[in-house]
Amino acid sequence: MSEAPRAPDAPASPREESGRRRRPPGEQSCYAALDLGTNNCRLLVATPSPRGFRVVEAYSRIVRLGEGLSQTGMLSDAAMERSMAALKVCAEKIRRRKAIKIKAVATQACRGADNGAAFVQRVAEETGLRLQIITPREEAQLSVAGCMSLFDRESDAALVVDVGGGSTELSWVDLKGEGLDAKPRQFAAWKLPIKAWLSIPVGVVTLAERFPEGDRVEEGWFRTMVDDVKVRIEAFPHAEPMREVFASGRAHLVGTSGAITSLAGLHLGLERYDRNVVDGLWMDRTDCEAAAECLLRLTAAERALEPCIGSDRADLVLAGAAILQAVQEVWPCSRVRVADRGLREGLLMSLMSEQQRRPRRRRRGGASKFKPVSE
Repeated sequence: MSEAPRAPDAPASPREESGRRRRPPGEQSCYAALDLGTNNCRLLVATPSPRGFRVVEAYSRIVRLGEGLSQTGMLSDAAMERSMAALKVCAEKIRRRKAIKIKAVATQACRGADNGAAFVQRVAEETGLRLQIITPREEAQLSVAGCMSLFDRESDAALVVDVGGGSTELSWVDLKGEGLDAKPRQFAAWKLPIKAWLSIPVGVVTLAERFPEGDRVEEGWFRTMVDDVKVRIEAFPHAEPMREVFASGRAHLVGTSGAITSLAGLHLGLERYDRNVVDGLWMDRTDCEAAAECLLRLTAAERALEPCIGSDRADLVLAGAAILQAVQEVWPCSRVRVADRGLREGLLMSLMSEQQRRPRRRRRGGASKFKPVSE
């Protein structure tokens, strides 16, 4: 992706700032991964470690960039302002951490909106962040990469379900295939043994908008959402060669999304959300169904009071539960591993492997100027 021009009075980009500042001797280089989704804006800043990377800064804010997009085809002014405010916070954190490599991506909302490209241009001018609108295939690959450490390698296959705000990606992974054990220097997301992948333009925001919740939650309304998603994934033929592996119990699901982690927190009865407890949690199918049934007994106001849901997700968590149930009915698995990780972690792994493979070249004048990641 080419560099967007910067207005004369626009702030210096995080890349330019990081290139101007000298890093003290012995201080580890930082890498930044930013994911602007339909619902969330999320940032991770990390340093390399022998086992992968160590997170030094994390930020997440629900911005609902795709709010109303399914009806209008456009990003609304209010949604863009919310997102811009979060992106400015991210840009400042990146500058403060002096990240030497940055990868900032946008997904379904910017892919599908008529004014998505114009918004990306505006982000570059006002924050210095160069967002790349990635394809559904890249999104699926990066989500799988970010969840690799959660795979049960005793199984033969895993189905990674990445439930976003505007789309859902499903990736069928051969756990006996090559590419999962690559050393950091050789790692590449496109080399992962993904045997099939599917992206549907349905996420928690779009599904909730298509099936608005009434004053009282009814099981029939929830069932309608489940069936709508099932229709979209049942007709997908490319994963059928893996059907026998799933039918024989040699596969498991990995669910990555805020809605699924909220379900897990509800299942555990946590008084406050704890990533260390939720990330990597195993749930069986009856656990997932019980959590969904619990949600169905609550009003939106009551869901907002749940510590692992809150007001920001109260009207979306049932849509996420419906998507997960639809996948479980079409691709039955007895076990689901909950992932509070995904695309951002995949971005970081890709960034660090690129840097390790790339030979260093000395520049005159001391500190090297940060170059944008090749798109």
